[in-house]
Amino acid sequence: MPPVRRRRFVLGAGLAVATLSSGALPRLARAASLTPTPRQTEGPFYPVAIPADADNDLVKVAGRGREASGTLLRLQGRVLDVNGRPVAGSTVEIWQCDHQGHYLHPGDRGPRDEDFQGYGRAVADGGGGYSFRTIKPVPYPGRTPHIHVAVLAPNRPRLVTQMYIAGDPQNARDFLYRNLGADGQRAVTVELGPVSGNEPGALAGTFDIVLLA
Repeated sequence: MPPVRRRRFVLGAGLAVATLSSGALPRLARAASLTPTPRQTEGPFYPVAIPADADNDLVKVAGRGREASGTLLRLQGRVLDVNGRPVAGSTVEIWQCDHQGHYLHPGDRGPRDEDFQGYGRAVADGGGGYSFRTIKPVPYPGRTPHIHVAVLAPNRPRLVTQMYIAGDPQNARDFLYRNLGADGQRAVTVELGPVSGNEPGALAGTFDIVLLA
């Protein structure tokens, strides 16, 4: 290659590398599609009536002096579209059984922990973020530990799914979890870890929810 042409080639290659390193790569990464969160059954225990206290703290019920029994769990995440963009203003609902395996529902006649709210909701902020203060889910006959989740986003159909705990030995025996397949399981399985601060024994996990555009 003649010296002048070769120099132009080298300069051009250097410019291309500089362009990628200064911002094109993040744009390419953002363009990659995320795996949509799989739909799952709502189950029979969605509340018949939304409780008067339906905020994002399920551990403390308004008007009651005690907090719910069970292992405290701080659950957070973001609501995103498949391109990684936040879906602000989405309403996120969760409902789950108490530490004894009983739901806030007339069809579940077991003795409930009246200090556990059982249901809560939060609205995603401008970055798609949401959070809940709840308890670590527990198993009950036929089901591995899970939390039911529903998302109502602007101009999208309601998504209902379930969140599971990574490494729980009962996951492999749960028919709904098994039917998700490997990709679906990865999308709804959350690692839990300890929380630093003034809540001894508390756990935390992050569950990002990905909606179809």
